[in-house]
Amino acid sequence: MPRSVNSVASRARRKRVFKQAKGYFGRRKNVWTVAKNAVEKAMSYSYRDRRNKKRTFRALWITRINAGARIHGMSYSTFMGAVKKNNIELNRKVLADLAMNHPEAFEAVVNKVK
Repeated sequence: MPRSVNSVASRARRKRVFKQAKGYFGRRKNVWTVAKNAVEKAMSYSYRDRRNKKRTFRALWITRINAGARIHGMSYSTFMGAVKKNNIELNRKVLADLAMNHPEAFEAVVNKVK
């Protein structure tokens, strides 16, 4: 009995990987095994870094809030503690935006919690 291979599916699979590898340098874009490994690695990095992005942004917001709070004579931890105690429902993203782009509004929040 002759060997049966589903070349349509194989071609489609390879085509999909090569499409994802578009723009890669050298053999990573046009040699099947190298491209497959490169795309697999890239996918794992992208999965990991979608989570890391959240951590990075949170750290950035904390840095900005800390800088804004220190201008008004408070540290980040005392400021955030006072915000929670006064039941102010502003998250770190909004507070960081206020500290950066609307200092007068951030000052109003600081005066409210002092």
